[in-house]
Amino acid sequence: MGKSVHLISLGCNKNLVDSEVMLGKLHTYDITNSASDADVIIVNTCGFIEAAKEESINTILEAHQNRKENSILVVSGCLSERYKDELIEAIPEVDIFTGVGDYERIDELILNKESSFTPEVYLANENSKRVITGSNYHAYIKLSEGCNQNCAFCAIPSFKGRLQSRSIESVIAEVTNLLEQGFRDFSFISQDTSSYGRDFGNKDALIDLIKQVELLPGIKSARVLYLYPSTTTFELIDAIANSNVFQTYYDMPIQHISDNMLKVMKRGANKEKTKKLLEYMKSKKESFIRTAIIAGHPGEGQEDFLEVKEYIKEFNFDRVTVFEYSNEESTTAYNLEQIPKETIAKRAQILGDIAKDLMLKSNSKLIDKEIDLIIDNVSSEHEYLLSARPTLWAPEIDGEILINDTSDLKVNHGSYYRAKVTSLADTTPLATLIKEI
Repeated sequence: MGKSVHLISLGCNKNLVDSEVMLGKLHTYDITNSASDADVIIVNTCGFIEAAKEESINTILEAHQNRKENSILVVSGCLSERYKDELIEAIPEVDIFTGVGDYERIDELILNKESSFTPEVYLANENSKRVITGSNYHAYIKLSEGCNQNCAFCAIPSFKGRLQSRSIESVIAEVTNLLEQGFRDFSFISQDTSSYGRDFGNKDALIDLIKQVELLPGIKSARVLYLYPSTTTFELIDAIANSNVFQTYYDMPIQHISDNMLKVMKRGANKEKTKKLLEYMKSKKESFIRTAIIAGHPGEGQEDFLEVKEYIKEFNFDRVTVFEYSNEESTTAYNLEQIPKETIAKRAQILGDIAKDLMLKSNSKLIDKEIDLIIDNVSSEHEYLLSARPTLWAPEIDGEILINDTSDLKVNHGSYYRAKVTSLADTTPLATLIKEI
């Protein structure tokens, strides 16, 4: 009987790609869903904000508590990179520590039972043998690592470094490989995707990539995640809207809208430019717009808060993610005068309630409309319902559509269908299948 591995991937989908690379390097291991049965347990951590750090620490401790005798516990990723000295001292139960540079050496590290912190940040490429998890049709494609922005609240550049982009040829080769394996839907990701290619002198690299991806035979749908206001152009918005493969999906975390806060946050784009970009996105046919807001960042006065609150209500975003400000060392906001935690929580709650209303409003617009969607699986809500995702929505973050009538069509998980939305169950759309496409 072969050895088994249990991997827990925390944080963002960029982290997930690195987790899938580790699984690829451990292809001789059986993957198990049980930490207590595994010979090797890997926790790929997140170290972005306080809540993510706490989750990572708790997960590590829980994994150790549940592990079997003589198993190997590995801790990798952003938290490990950012706090390596503190973690090594605080959690001696961990057998191997590694950061963000050694994902492709994980088999070697486990074999030798040694820790390693290579100074270079790892960036997956077309030669990385990933084991795609969670889907038989969708994969994330990481375009770059690091970030050239200097946001006051963000610690990522301190441990991920400056922007380093893959070549267009490398990305196309990876997508081609995955298409040959049967994947048809892709999400292109990085810390600042709209800056892709600027480190090798091509400010339109993302536009060029979009055009080349469109030419690949077999690709059905794609979307771009994590645009940045100061590097998003009207030409890029057009390229996405005019594509016959990329969905008219705009994910641009603006974090705030008042000029005062955009300056304090060091966002690089003022209110006027940010609003112009968003209005241009909204002008595109059937566009779907997602953003993120930080509540309670240092310097946020009551007027600033009311301004962002009113703006997100008036603009009618399709999705808004709200974060409570997390004070992170190594950021320029760390030493600024902090807003009381109770005030931060109250503001986040107010914005979060608005975000829920906006999602309901957005989903209500789908009633009586025909849409293209992909069947994922049997719904966790009920065995007689199917969980599906509109091609326009991003996996995991935008929700699901429940199919309560298949019209006696043969249902294949991972296949594309035309469907009609008939109603809402709470905030979740219900739909009837029309035909396979």
